[in-house]
Amino acid sequence: MTEPAGTAPQRLSIFGSTGSIGCNTLDVIRHLGGRQSYEICAITGRDNIDLLARQAIECQAEIAVTANANRYQELKEALSGTGIEVAAGETALIEAAGRDIDWFMAGIVGMAGLAPTLAAIRTGADIALANKECLVSAGELFNREIEKGGGRLLPVDSEHNAIFQVFEDDQRHAIERIILTASGGPFRQRSLEDMATVTPDMAAAHPNWSMGLKISIDSASMFNKALEMIEAKHLFRMSADQVEVVVHPQSVIHSMVGYSDGSILAQLGAPDMRTAIGYCLAFPQRPSLPVERLDFAKLARLDFEAPDEARFPSLRLARQAMQAGGLSGAILNGAKEVALEAFIAGQVGFLEMADIVETVMQKLGAADMTSIDAVFEADGTARILAGEIVGSRTQRPLAT
Repeated sequence: MTEPAGTAPQRLSIFGSTGSIGCNTLDVIRHLGGRQSYEICAITGRDNIDLLARQAIECQAEIAVTANANRYQELKEALSGTGIEVAAGETALIEAAGRDIDWFMAGIVGMAGLAPTLAAIRTGADIALANKECLVSAGELFNREIEKGGGRLLPVDSEHNAIFQVFEDDQRHAIERIILTASGGPFRQRSLEDMATVTPDMAAAHPNWSMGLKISIDSASMFNKALEMIEAKHLFRMSADQVEVVVHPQSVIHSMVGYSDGSILAQLGAPDMRTAIGYCLAFPQRPSLPVERLDFAKLARLDFEAPDEARFPSLRLARQAMQAGGLSGAILNGAKEVALEAFIAGQVGFLEMADIVETVMQKLGAADMTSIDAVFEADGTARILAGEIVGSRTQRPLAT
């Protein structure tokens, strides 16, 4: 994509640039014209200082920020003589996110991404959202701020981006449901008895994707899909009963939208995050991207099945959180994070993760989402309670 003569380059900030989303974003930017088409304001990472510095130099970013305040001097030395401003720590991230830009990649993982993304929203920038927790934990608040700021939320997750591509906003009255597809993970055909003996290594072996340990386990338990359900509700302003999940092992159809005339619109494509990133970056145009093209003759078959909520209760918990609203999503997510860490550490079994989350949700209930501070407080309270539950249980030996 080439900028028309006389058009100023689009100003971007990439938060979480050293992660998978950030690296893919920079790859798309290179392909679509690099510095001739895009001006990089801020670029941020955490502990991969060498990569962050190389990215900042390549992009000629105005500022590079490490979230780890203890790595400030290292980053400063790596960028010495380049003229690139250097900063470190949470406050610096928020300040950098509030600079004047057109487009913001929200690629910081976890609750750490909330405050910087909120600061970017308040500038009126378009937000390419790759952080689930922003909407899972604070969806009501973020939607209010988007309306005030005037920017757009552009979903980067493959499922939500797929829905975004086939969601006809001017036909919102005719949309009956949105359907998130799920691979089903490695245990979609396992019995409950077998799932009780699952180890972290077993849960990390995803059949379709190469991912990090935590997200692979989230996928295996379908907690990842549970979070996506809550995220979809807020992104597309749907009710809880309009958000569905279907298991699709081949992961070719990324998600679908169902209309009142019986039509189902689906987005298909090879599993490459650059498609979603490029769509968000060039929206509403479609850029030319160097991604694999589907060969339908080689697909052979596409399978679908209903998810089993008895074996994957995370989906039921997500629906409960969507129906309750308020701080329920923050509570679910905070408790899930502690339960996940406990499973990785061998303190609880695979099936106990959902049980811990459900217990926390029942004990804490749902309060109104009044502010970002209330979100962080709910998250912290849920984590503390989940930790107490984990501590009260006797560690059981897991199969090896």
